[in-house]
Amino acid sequence: MIQGGQVFLGIDGGGSRCRARIRDGAGVLRGEAVGGSSNIYQNFDGAIASIVATAAQAAAQANVPTTELHAGLGLAGIVTSVGAERIEAAKLPFASVIADNDAYAAQVGAFGGGDGGIVIAGTGSIGFAVIGGARHMVGGWGFALGDHGSGAWLGHHAVRRAALAIDGLLQPTPLIDNVLRQVGATRFDLSRWSEKAVPADYARMAPLVFDCAAKGDVHGMTIVIEGAAAISNLGRALLARGAARLSLLGGLAQVYPPYLDADVKRALTPPEADAMDGAIMMARKARGLAERWS
Repeated sequence: MIQGGQVFLGIDGGGSRCRARIRDGAGVLRGEAVGGSSNIYQNFDGAIASIVATAAQAAAQANVPTTELHAGLGLAGIVTSVGAERIEAAKLPFASVIADNDAYAAQVGAFGGGDGGIVIAGTGSIGFAVIGGARHMVGGWGFALGDHGSGAWLGHHAVRRAALAIDGLLQPTPLIDNVLRQVGATRFDLSRWSEKAVPADYARMAPLVFDCAAKGDVHGMTIVIEGAAAISNLGRALLARGAARLSLLGGLAQVYPPYLDADVKRALTPPEADAMDGAIMMARKARGLAERWS
């Protein structure tokens, strides 16, 4: 049991997974865990269940009851204050709760509460900056309306090309062959697969798209180049709004830079901390403490 002081939980909840971290008041790491999808827009009840379960795993490591945790939640799907208020009214089993968009938590972590812009390229995509206390958001419309350049977008484009190949309208390549092995090689199989597919299912194909692109696969290269242009546009929009620094975050942050436009690459800087620590900083600020613990 952690003795004395406050204990903080940071949740980074995305479309593919939920990550939890617990630190004590001095910033010492006490526990971490990874759970399932926690996008409140796509599935509010499922996201809440994932958050609670993942937090409980981390709390078990920390040997602290969840009821003693002051929680900061950075969650995909919060696009207005209504979303945050709904989370905070959900009677989560924590000592206190502050909720905001996952991009905000990631920005706080990346710049330690200071100014700067982030571009997240994960299951979804979004550009987000805080400049002089004002928020600026571009993208982040979700799978149905946007998420250009995201993992789900990349995988979706690969599957769409596979459908054209089934009809004989595109020449198969190794990327198409690999996709068809995963989703089914007939019209019936692909149709049945797509009926149940969610953004995370498409996003799981993103590494395959990049791997094939690196090997010269024409479909892989076309998809990655178009995706990189979309990610570059998000970064450029934040630069135009006054962001002096950018951090590229998310599951595709390590593979996209070689394909990005030069002006965006020049502005990139490594993040100071991740979204889980950003969520912890949110919780600390809500409790009247300095965001940084050291």
